[in-house]
Amino acid sequence: MVSLKNNIYHTHMCGKLSAKHIGAVVKVAGWVNNIRKMGALTFITLRDQTGVVQVFVEDEKLVEGLARESTVSILGEVRSRGEKNINTEMATGEIEILAQEIKVLGACTEVLPFEILKARDQNENTRLKYRYLDLRNEQNYSNILLRAELLKFIRSQMNEMEFVEVQTPILTSSSPEGARDFLVPSRMNPGNFYALPQSPQQFKQLLMVSGFNRYFQIAPCFRDEDARADRSPTDFYQLDFEISFATQDEILQVLETVLYNTLTNFTKLEVDKPPFRRIKFNEAMLTYGSDKPDLRNPLTLVDLTEDFNKHEFSVLNSKNIFAIKAQANEMGRRFFDGLTDYIKLQGAGGLVYLKYENEALTGPAAKFFTEQDVKKLKEKLNLANGDTIFVIADVKRLKAMKLAGLLRNELGEKLNLIDKNTFKPCFVVDFPFYEEDDEGKVEFSHNPFSMPQGEMNALKNQKPLEILAYQYDLVLNGVELASGAVRNHNPEVMVEAFRIAGYPKEVVENKFPALFNAFKYGAPPHAGAAIGFDRLLMFICNEESIKEVIAFPMNKSAQDPLMGAPNQVFPQQLKDVYIKLDLPEKKDN
Repeated sequence: MVSLKNNIYHTHMCGKLSAKHIGAVVKVAGWVNNIRKMGALTFITLRDQTGVVQVFVEDEKLVEGLARESTVSILGEVRSRGEKNINTEMATGEIEILAQEIKVLGACTEVLPFEILKARDQNENTRLKYRYLDLRNEQNYSNILLRAELLKFIRSQMNEMEFVEVQTPILTSSSPEGARDFLVPSRMNPGNFYALPQSPQQFKQLLMVSGFNRYFQIAPCFRDEDARADRSPTDFYQLDFEISFATQDEILQVLETVLYNTLTNFTKLEVDKPPFRRIKFNEAMLTYGSDKPDLRNPLTLVDLTEDFNKHEFSVLNSKNIFAIKAQANEMGRRFFDGLTDYIKLQGAGGLVYLKYENEALTGPAAKFFTEQDVKKLKEKLNLANGDTIFVIADVKRLKAMKLAGLLRNELGEKLNLIDKNTFKPCFVVDFPFYEEDDEGKVEFSHNPFSMPQGEMNALKNQKPLEILAYQYDLVLNGVELASGAVRNHNPEVMVEAFRIAGYPKEVVENKFPALFNAFKYGAPPHAGAAIGFDRLLMFICNEESIKEVIAFPMNKSAQDPLMGAPNQVFPQQLKDVYIKLDLPEKKDN
């Protein structure tokens, strides 16, 4: 606060007033949070960025025509509310301002489309259309303030580790990096297009070639993808960093440092200390049915394929079989029916469940299992009284594993096995370099710029699906929070890697000309990673939707109801960039 003459203080910080200001005349400004009339007396709560303060109004003329959510300035004396009237739920609950003057700075003349306190009860489009009101809600507002604090904290972390912050271009060239590009036509280069970068991937590698050994930025990334709870359909931010002459271990240590320090500084939950557990991809799939395992969940998968795939029970015969053991014998029929319905929705043919008690099995499928089967199950699963065996079977091995992983997650939630007061990060490493699509075509499983383990020798002499990559993910409580790799800095290895994925040398030269050429001029080995900034903030704010931590998000249809985007443009604007629209005809209803 700045002291003015006559003991008047000017402040925009309602929430900073306290008992030490009693007797002072202050001038505050903010939004009228609430108005309460008690006979001839009126009480106002005034809100600004720092909090709220109560204002006591004796003269009714001061509040004539005053509406909630108007902006006002109030001049008055700070006084004690008295011991009996202290409001312990307000930081300023010991004091109030006795109003001497109220000036309306910006009147609220429209009926509010929703109550600010109930903003989160509105549908998505209403909230986003009036986002400036939605953000006045205390929880929404505090999320954005926390976002600013997190940005500042992460920058300080990277600066302490001697990283150099470098901004990379927003307009670049289109390249096959996995997701759909957002394209921007070029007026000065007719018929050609820029692309918004899906990530700064190529630029940060070029910075390594340029000699910037430790780069970072909190980078905007643009991908034309379908929305989901933890993914924006248009753009997002990531903490992007790269180190030259670095090993995989060095990158993982940076990730551990940033994540552990961030979580311990911004949350009160228990966080596993570094070094975080490292799990190979194949182990993660076999044990948890996912490459994003939630380690808070104690349940694991057991592979029963070799033991039961020649079983007379047709559900198991000639199938890949995975079982999960959980204490669930006391659960009722509705519980098991619900699990069966859930797993069928995920693509499973059904769910087998068997209850174990007193050396015997019960349940709808128990009649298909012999005494010898029971002994085998007891040995493989280490069964105890009260255990239930949940079995998933499918012809395709990977599908069976993934379905069992989804069932594991559902059981963890339904049986309340997940400790919601802990953070359990882990690294998943040794990803396969390639995978097959639904049509059997070999494609990159992750970042195409990763270095294959074994480099050229592996590409030439191993089967594509057996080649591993120096690729790693940081997983937090079942969510992929970061991804990275040791990069391929050898142009010959790059050409061969893309050839196997179906891209001839000409594609590499044309789509990645900068990298392909730069690597011929003394490129250092380098590695890096990127942490999803918005996802990290979701964890800190304990939010289930990424929209709650972004100031102006898009809706699930990639539309902005506030700004009316995307929208049509004037014909001349299209003409300027040599575009002629060929839109599909609208169908009659």
